[in-house]
Amino acid sequence: MPVEQHSDPFEDRLGAALRQAGHTFHPDGAALAAAGHARGRRLRLRRRAAVVGGAAGLALVGVGGVMILPGDGSQEQEQRSAAAGPTAKASPTPAPRPLSRFEMIRTLQELLPEGKVSDTDARGTNEELPPYARVVFDDGKGAASLSMSLDRIAPGSDRAREIAECPDKVLTPYDSCSTSRLADGSLLKIFQGYEYPDRRVDTKLWTADLVTPDGQYVTVSEWNAAAEKDAPISRPNPPLSKAQLKELVSAGVWRQAVDAMPEDTGQPDPSVTDTAAPGADGDAIRRTLTDLLPKGVEAVAKGGQETEYAYLVVDDGKGRSFVQINVQPDMRDVAGDLYGSGSETLPNGTRVTIRQGPGEKAGSGVVMWTADTMRADGMRVVISALNAGDQSSDATRATPALTIEQLREIALSPKWDELA
Repeated sequence: MPVEQHSDPFEDRLGAALRQAGHTFHPDGAALAAAGHARGRRLRLRRRAAVVGGAAGLALVGVGGVMILPGDGSQEQEQRSAAAGPTAKASPTPAPRPLSRFEMIRTLQELLPEGKVSDTDARGTNEELPPYARVVFDDGKGAASLSMSLDRIAPGSDRAREIAECPDKVLTPYDSCSTSRLADGSLLKIFQGYEYPDRRVDTKLWTADLVTPDGQYVTVSEWNAAAEKDAPISRPNPPLSKAQLKELVSAGVWRQAVDAMPEDTGQPDPSVTDTAAPGADGDAIRRTLTDLLPKGVEAVAKGGQETEYAYLVVDDGKGRSFVQINVQPDMRDVAGDLYGSGSETLPNGTRVTIRQGPGEKAGSGVVMWTADTMRADGMRVVISALNAGDQSSDATRATPALTIEQLREIALSPKWDELA
């Protein structure tokens, strides 16, 4: 996930495209957010990550978020790629069924098991923004927040693929995640994880995401508390089982409601052009980082995203250490936010800032060391290392496997200029 040093994960939390808000990485940090949000091109690129990065900002989204990388092999056996398996011929689409705010809540309530519904909120299919319904549901075992939302998505698009993929477990810890293809060709993902990836509060988040061959997108989220955040845990688990989540998210009425949503007739403004340089290839970033590792430091796991971001889990014989890097084109417009009075400017115009502090998203005793650099042409290379094997676990060693000097040397390597 792109590293936005001191950044809030972009709005969409991976939920309504990632609760969707990011959706997508779980707020953290505080500075580059304004910059990232101001730059539409980076928002578009960073939509592709699903996890929240660690401190100093190597982060992107979220809550059960969707990384474009395959996981570490720990995902359940039933997970299949979006392209796998035969696709059943879809049956004729039922007529659209508009739902008012009241009908959204009533329909959701009718599809839930027996229990009490309270604190309702909703938006109907005839409104400008996508419809949703949110309730507090109590089946007699404790109150739980439960929400669902509807949207359209381009079939076969990157976003559709990402939604259907389980997140990288190194970046987003979870208990269970599986994907499958239904008989009508729809892609279904069932995720059981946590509201906070670092588990600072043990609020559980379970979700179901459904993308149909016609581009109807339905997502359901449930928690084991009466609110997503800042509410005491009221029950051991969210109320709906995997089977019940599947039944709820795949109910035909939601697909009919999506079809009743107003068409988006907005056309792009031809006078607005995107002249931003494309982000560096994620695989190339990872390979370059691997090549630049000092002698005696071995990469034991790897991952990243399609552009701008990559990570390695390295081991120098003293335990695992998480290392992540971002390579971003022309960030001169936010240089003032990133490089203050304590930064260094080299003779060639490159600016350098070194940060050492606690890991914002990590467990007990975790520290993060960061070398943040920007070339004269605005290309930013920022690399961080933690004294743990991932961004959520407790420290497993006294210091990161890479020293500040080694991080600085990697960030300033001329090899990064070859990726521009």
